[in-house]
Amino acid sequence: MNLPEEIKTIDEFKEVATIINKSTFFAQIFPILSEDDVRNYISDSKKKYYEASHHCYAYKLVNGVTRYSDAGEPNGTAGIRILNAIEHFHINNQLIIVSRIFGGIKLGVGPLGKAYFEAGYQVISSSKITTKLLYQKANISSEFEYVSIIHRILDTHKSMITATNYENTLEIEALLPYQEISIIQEKLKNSGKNKILLSLSTEFLYK
Repeated sequence: MNLPEEIKTIDEFKEVATIINKSTFFAQIFPILSEDDVRNYISDSKKKYYEASHHCYAYKLVNGVTRYSDAGEPNGTAGIRILNAIEHFHINNQLIIVSRIFGGIKLGVGPLGKAYFEAGYQVISSSKITTKLLYQKANISSEFEYVSIIHRILDTHKSMITATNYENTLEIEALLPYQEISIIQEKLKNSGKNKILLSLSTEFLYK
């Protein structure tokens, strides 16, 4: 597991327009969880700003994957500069698309790169950045008599119960803070006299 225990991210869509030498740069930021999300957002942006000459983008995922595209702009002037803005704020799971509507004045390589960085910077700085912790999904099973013990341990370590089943035995689905898992395991084992069973899933998420 190579995921960081804590990340900074932006949960909501945001859009900011920046005008530089009569060209308008429409910067949109999207929360993403995988590369599959990227294609749909780019397609939607091209339809939304059909008159734009370029739709440049960059994204960074929490697993370390980064991609960017100049989309026809001079090499190194757009995509990498948008990615520079993302990395400046140390955010993850974000896609930024900057659609440029040409205003008739050529900016030159240097100013063009600064313009794309500025567009990315502005849309991030106007958004709410949140810090999230890494959680791992888990299943807990035991006899009914241990329900209060389980709840107390989970509450103490800021876990989240997502489902509970009382049909035959007690079955609890929960999200456990990754950095607390070993402590939770030990407490459940000792408090339940080995009658509380904890099974960890392979699924992780940030909350």
